[in-house]
Amino acid sequence: MNLKEFANLIGLSQTTVSRAMSGYPEVKAETRARVLEAAERLGYRPNISAQRLATGRAGAIGIVFQGGGRFGPHSSEFMGGLSTSLQKDGIDILVSTVETLEDEEAAYRGFAASKRVDAVILHTPGCADPRIALLQSLDLPFIVHGRSEAAKPFAYLDIDNFGAIETAIQHLADHGHRRISLINGDTSSTYAHDRDNGYRATLQAHGIAMDPALIGQGEFTDETGFRLMQSFLALPAPPTAVIAGSMMSALGAMRAIRVAGLRLGQDVSLVAHDDVFPYLSPENLVPSVTTTQSPIRAAGERIGEMTLRLLQGELPETLQEVWEVDFVRRGSTGPAPN
Repeated sequence: MNLKEFANLIGLSQTTVSRAMSGYPEVKAETRARVLEAAERLGYRPNISAQRLATGRAGAIGIVFQGGGRFGPHSSEFMGGLSTSLQKDGIDILVSTVETLEDEEAAYRGFAASKRVDAVILHTPGCADPRIALLQSLDLPFIVHGRSEAAKPFAYLDIDNFGAIETAIQHLADHGHRRISLINGDTSSTYAHDRDNGYRATLQAHGIAMDPALIGQGEFTDETGFRLMQSFLALPAPPTAVIAGSMMSALGAMRAIRVAGLRLGQDVSLVAHDDVFPYLSPENLVPSVTTTQSPIRAAGERIGEMTLRLLQGELPETLQEVWEVDFVRRGSTGPAPN
């Protein structure tokens, strides 16, 4: 069945049907619902190339990854959720990889000039991120996975990173821990900056002195977690607890604790942030790992939905969400050792 035949069957013009299926804001909600219901019932699937030609839309969302380290398990899970959401509307994802910030900004200018994408997903924002102002100046629709300071409002989805660390420290302090270390990411990124602020503020709220030697930064890898935990344990007054910024760095920290001949959950407690990878389950580790938890795949899926709403005309300031983070206590945390 082609577009003309489908439009005739439901008594609408071909233009109205095409625009309804592409999410144009000028099409009434009830008309779009009618078209989508009829398409599902009659088994109509539009010719994507013809639809894009008729609507003037690219039918694609762009995302740029800067440097090889930016594309790892977190990115692949996020992309899986994003794809699940967008494929329902026949939207493709155009991925570009670059080496520098200048290259990334050039990629956005290229997207805007060529009109190869209808919108962009911006990830890992900095505390004051020049990419946001650039995208606004290019008039290229975008949604940020994270938050940043900006002069004009923009659409975003973030998790409460401050609150996640606050909850973890509250749990550890309630069990008598006073020497709590943090394995964090690069604090030029907002998420890590928020975690650092949460760490410092919550220690102060509990009357615990902050020791800079107990803070480490780096990529969320097993090796980084191992090396940082080794350095913490080598201190004259080593920590009795550690908060790991990801399950990947938590694996390295756990290895370092065992190499040192210490018992996880008894000699040293551990809380990790879990982005919910299907192949790395904290409850299946020994001991099971206490976590703050927020599924990154669900974030990708939600950002896909928000992008479609943005393209349908919703204002960026109405598309701003901050998700609370769950806390799951398991076997890797216990009372501070005497």
